[in-house]
Amino acid sequence: MRRLAHPKSLILILLTLVLISLIAVGQHLRLFERAWFNLNTLWKNTSEQAIALDQYRVTVEARVIEGLDDDVSALTFDPVRKSLFTVTNKNAELIELSLDGKILRRIALIGFGDPEAVEFISEDTYVITDERQQRLIKIHLEDDTQFLDAADAEQISLGVHMRSNKGFEGLAYDSVGKRLFVAKERDPMLIYEVHGFPHHNPEKSYAVHVINNPKRDAGLFVRDLSSLQYDERSGHLLALSDESRLIIELDIDGRPLSTLSLSKGRQGLQQTVPQAEGLAMDDDGNLYLVSEPNLFYVFKKPLP
Repeated sequence: MRRLAHPKSLILILLTLVLISLIAVGQHLRLFERAWFNLNTLWKNTSEQAIALDQYRVTVEARVIEGLDDDVSALTFDPVRKSLFTVTNKNAELIELSLDGKILRRIALIGFGDPEAVEFISEDTYVITDERQQRLIKIHLEDDTQFLDAADAEQISLGVHMRSNKGFEGLAYDSVGKRLFVAKERDPMLIYEVHGFPHHNPEKSYAVHVINNPKRDAGLFVRDLSSLQYDERSGHLLALSDESRLIIELDIDGRPLSTLSLSKGRQGLQQTVPQAEGLAMDDDGNLYLVSEPNLFYVFKKPLP
């Protein structure tokens, strides 16, 4: 009869299997890249141009948006109206919110499919995404608008990575560079730059150019993308990840500069943000966040 393996050998094999499993989990959750970033920030001074997300603290936490039955998705700040806009995708609506999270009005969306993001472009002009069909739909909104029909709107379909069921989840707009950033949630996780949409000058020919930056996207140590925000003052891009419970600040070269954690005990949070879906920043640099199921948050940087 063969002797059983030595207990020490069994322990060594077991520890090896545990170590391999931990490494696999760490890679899946991007924990190693995140730890390396956190380590590097200990030795580097914060850039003067950086937004410095780590300095933000929550001032409004998990306030229920009263009057909604459907989950909200996405968020954008309208600097003209001084309000916020979000969308719902089951009974599709565009919803205007006050800066303290109260509903100001609701606009029915007809033919928009699965709206997942909305972005302010210019006065009365916005873009809404249809996640499944990968459509970008330009809308015009008046103060008395009661409904919007996609059939009447300027729109394009990018048709990239159509085999994946994880579509467009976030939008951000650079009004100076005339760039529309579009976030693909994952599988693969990408940030596209769309030039030429919305079309601004009818006297010029209609040409849409789509750019992606695989090197930048590979450096995002998050599992998914839920929302984007472009900061005109710094030229930096904020990327929100629901699964990683994190907001990352990226510089003009796509390098991570700072992070804001959405986990309990961080940034003054009493509880973890359950499912972050939308991010917006106002003219004063205050951050607004919406989370399923219909929760509203505000983060502000303390005065010096």
